[in-house]
Amino acid sequence: MKGLFITFEGPDGSGKTTIATRVVEELKKRGFEVVHTREPGGIDIAEQIRNVILDPKNTRMDGKTEALLYAASRRQHLVERVYPALNNGQIVICERFLDSSLAYQGYGRQLGFDEILSINAFAIDGTYPDKTIYLAIDEEKGLERIKDRSFKDRLDKESIDFHHRVSEGYQEVLRRFSDRICIIDASNDIETVTSDCLNVIMGLING
Repeated sequence: MKGLFITFEGPDGSGKTTIATRVVEELKKRGFEVVHTREPGGIDIAEQIRNVILDPKNTRMDGKTEALLYAASRRQHLVERVYPALNNGQIVICERFLDSSLAYQGYGRQLGFDEILSINAFAIDGTYPDKTIYLAIDEEKGLERIKDRSFKDRLDKESIDFHHRVSEGYQEVLRRFSDRICIIDASNDIETVTSDCLNVIMGLING
């Protein structure tokens, strides 16, 4: 089987890490070789960039600097983690990818959807996920879920207006890339959401 690149997207509090972890565990039980990773991060250099981006102390960071750091982290992660796994025929499950930048920096930071797409075109070099699972949840409900986190990063602390713009950005992502995105209702219980996601992935594997 050729490798598969599957990304999980959604607003803060949609459950990406929880669901992706459960999906990975189930796929491994079924005998598949799976690499579970995340953006920004996943490998040492990208994790260092992640720390700079998300550090609450870095309040002076310019929006374009933030966007470029995400793209740099993305490139290194692809080269060092994603491409080798795909070349080995593994399934890569990645929490966040290009679509997050389009929503968060393109709309949240109001830098422009096409501008962020252009910056990342150089970084991803034509690499798009085979399938993106979008965990859909109302942004206020998502923020309610994360309000008791012991640590809130720089983006967690943004205004509700910022998160509304991110939600608008994701709607544009869903419109432009509808051919590769499957929308899952993340307001359901964990077991249902996990099952729905697995059905999508198994359909892709068996397709």
